[in-house]
Amino acid sequence: MSDCLIEANQLSKTYQMGKVGVSALKKASFTIQKGSFTAIIGTSGSGKSTLLNLLGLIDHPTDGSLTFKGLNVNQLSNYEQTKIRAENIGFIFQSFHLVPVMNILDNVMLQLSFSKKDKKQRKKTAIQALNSVGLGTYLQHYPADLSGGQRQRVSIARALSKDPDLILADEPTGSLDSKSGAGVLDIFKALHKRGKTIIIVTHDLEIASIANQQLVLKDGELLETNTNDVEQLKKYYYR
Repeated sequence: MSDCLIEANQLSKTYQMGKVGVSALKKASFTIQKGSFTAIIGTSGSGKSTLLNLLGLIDHPTDGSLTFKGLNVNQLSNYEQTKIRAENIGFIFQSFHLVPVMNILDNVMLQLSFSKKDKKQRKKTAIQALNSVGLGTYLQHYPADLSGGQRQRVSIARALSKDPDLILADEPTGSLDSKSGAGVLDIFKALHKRGKTIIIVTHDLEIASIANQQLVLKDGELLETNTNDVEQLKKYYYR
């Protein structure tokens, strides 16, 4: 059985701005192996968010193909893509996207609303996920009661609750102080050791250096490198 989770072949995305087409991603080809830790890096406007949205099946490519778990995404209906996104992909956002009027237990349980589990099972799963990120004693707290680092841990627990094949994280430490960011990064390291497949978008080359694969974007074009040397990454990043 292949260890390849994702295969992108000449993946492209063009946005239509009036009569002008803007190429946000240009013929990117790469593979993501199961259990790998991949960092997508690049300056603002390089195409990082576009690529992440395509990998998360939030957006559709203009050209090229994307394969997820052996399925050609281009050939799937919107419903089938939504089902994959709901069951197989966990999303972690820089701005957390928590529901402020719900406590953190309900926030995580909300992620499981479309699962086949009954309410008791959903609650048990949500508690386990929150325990795994060190928030088992905060179940009844609301997002406003928590620090930025704790809210990001809730976001991670929410993503983990459905035991996804893929975790996509968009600048997960970008709005955190250094101490909170380091704590969140430790969680990602632990998840990787557990065999989770992680793709993280980051501006931080130190974070990128701990990944075992780096996808460097510049003006929508992909430069692929597999180095953990920060100085070498800088040469790609600023080239």
